Amino acid sequence: MRKVRDYDAELKALEEKARGLKARRVEQLGQLVTATGADALDVEMLAGVLLDAVASQNAETKEAWRAKGSAFFQRRGRKGGRTSSGNDDGTGTQPGADLASGSGAAPD
Repeated sequence: MRKVRDYDAELKALEEKARGLKARRVEQLGQLVTATGADALDVEMLAGVLLDAVASQNAETKEAWRAKGSAFFQRRGRKGGRTSSGNDDGTGTQPGADLASGSGAAPD
């Protein structure tokens, strides 16, 4: 005889998992803002930069941003492997400077 499935319990478990994944994503985005030094920008400026990036139609500019982001994560991966103190060793200062220079270097 088949076991009866509790669809309500399964749905509740899936909703809880979705909430957890959303919370994790929000936390990771906050960590990214902090790690890049973008937390030094005021909220309006950061929102404007992100809106311009989303609206940008320039494929070359987007590819340059992607490459810069990839290099950022590769640098952080190497630095994280060498130190046991974590990510609070001042690594956010340099990438923040890159972010500021990169946002005005290639206008749409």
